Amino acid sequence: MADSSLRDYGAAAPHGPNPSGGHVATADLADMNMSEADVFRSVLLPDDSYDETGTYWADMGILRRAKFVSKVDNAEAMKELRSIGRMMKADPLSPVGYYMRNMVIPGAGLLLEGYVLFSIGNVKPLLQAAFPQCWNSTPAKPGICNPTWIQAIDYLEICGIIVGQVLVGIIGDWLGRRWGLIQDATIMFVGLLMLTAAWGITENGWVICYVWALFFYGIGVGGEYPMTATSGMENAVGSGKVSTRDDRLHRGRKVTSAFLMQGWGQMLNQLILIVLLLIFHSGKQSPPYSKVAAQWTYRVSFAIPAVGTLWLVYYRTYKMRSASKQLAIAKNKQSVTGYDTVALKYTFTYFGPRLFATAASWYANDVFFYGNKLFQSEFISALNPGNKSVMVNWYWNLVNIGVSLCGYYLASFLIDNKLYGRKWMMIVGFIMDFIFFVIPAFNYHYYAEGPGVHSFMAMYFLSSFFNQFGPNSVTFIAAAEVFPTPVRATAHGFSAACGKLGALTAAVLYAYIDVPMRFLVVPWFGLAGALITLVFMPDTTGLDLKEKERRWAFNRSGR
Repeated sequence: MADSSLRDYGAAAPHGPNPSGGHVATADLADMNMSEADVFRSVLLPDDSYDETGTYWADMGILRRAKFVSKVDNAEAMKELRSIGRMMKADPLSPVGYYMRNMVIPGAGLLLEGYVLFSIGNVKPLLQAAFPQCWNSTPAKPGICNPTWIQAIDYLEICGIIVGQVLVGIIGDWLGRRWGLIQDATIMFVGLLMLTAAWGITENGWVICYVWALFFYGIGVGGEYPMTATSGMENAVGSGKVSTRDDRLHRGRKVTSAFLMQGWGQMLNQLILIVLLLIFHSGKQSPPYSKVAAQWTYRVSFAIPAVGTLWLVYYRTYKMRSASKQLAIAKNKQSVTGYDTVALKYTFTYFGPRLFATAASWYANDVFFYGNKLFQSEFISALNPGNKSVMVNWYWNLVNIGVSLCGYYLASFLIDNKLYGRKWMMIVGFIMDFIFFVIPAFNYHYYAEGPGVHSFMAMYFLSSFFNQFGPNSVTFIAAAEVFPTPVRATAHGFSAACGKLGALTAAVLYAYIDVPMRFLVVPWFGLAGALITLVFMPDTTGLDLKEKERRWAFNRSGR
């Protein structure tokens, strides 16, 4: 005979033994004491998401929402400041240690990736100056090196990244985050050794070896995107059954703080290249640059991050043993071993529009971002007509990177703000990039060569700022947040791969059109990205990811 104290209200959590017969699973909760009620409310209606009346923050009117969000954020800011004060009182350097452990080390792979990936655009003008008959080879003016292989430097690097994003994304969901992270670091380390030692009997053979080394390194770079995003976010989410306040309020900051290390990688690369060229070029900045100086500069610049990457292999192998914990929990709940193909099928069924949004917006963004970075020397040359010094372009690039870092950090500070957050940050960033490119597009020579050159410089740097304080930072976290745990790395890798198709689009287009035409083509990708984000992208700001996992469980069970 069934226990009469239980009511059939559908699936309910087991409530334990009922020896007295008076424990009713769904009884009125009004008889709880104050302490019990507070605990119950903090779990179901946390005060960072619900006000005193039980209204969710996203359901409030704009004025009421602003007041509520400001109250929560101000209280949290004071709490964090007091915490920092206590840390500094105990140890003045402890906040630095906290930052290193929670932001720098999780983003170390992206720091190294940013260093090497964007080094290609930085090193290219130096190699062109030192080896003009080879590196300046084009189909129109072929030199001693095959122009197809010279152009392949940009193409095959991006192709390697795409392979890594898709392949390692699947491996990350199949074997676990930890093995994906270890594999990425190992591939990048071997790739750096290949780049440092690239050589050939002829200069053309050297270029071919260099290109394939970039392709191999790119596979590791590509895997960093899904692995860093998913492992960083899942470690930000508590492993217990009850979601944490810190996760809801600061998850975005934790992930983007790791992602912004990409910007520091770019900065370190540019500074190291400047120092190395001064060392090997006898302290001089101006051309001509000898072949020996160019070779030593670029090879040593690749050897330096190889040391850091080897340490990363060690750290991920021995210090990140629990990186796959959340994935293992999700698989155990569904009694799944290996790759969850059912979850992949349901992802297309239930989250198709989200997949389109993350993939298409990332594509639009990378036409901007990687187009600028891969061809930054040509863009900056427009600001300095007639300049022959590689150093001058590098100095301007330092300014551009510094502006970008400001955008990275502002995105990290505001990405969890419920009044702005992910979606609006992305839309505004796309629109501002559109504006800053479309203005000079229709009067390029006035801005790039005439009296408007200072306005052109400002718009170029501001476009870098809003790209980081916008789509470049948001696409990285959104592509992980909007998908369930079992296929998170796969979906993120697919979205990132579509983004790199945007970079490949830029690489192919820019090889056949001049700088003025680039400004006519690029802005519309920004406008398209803003519209796609507005229509298809859900806003995950302040979202409790455990709620999303519960929704996924219902989808999977057919409810």
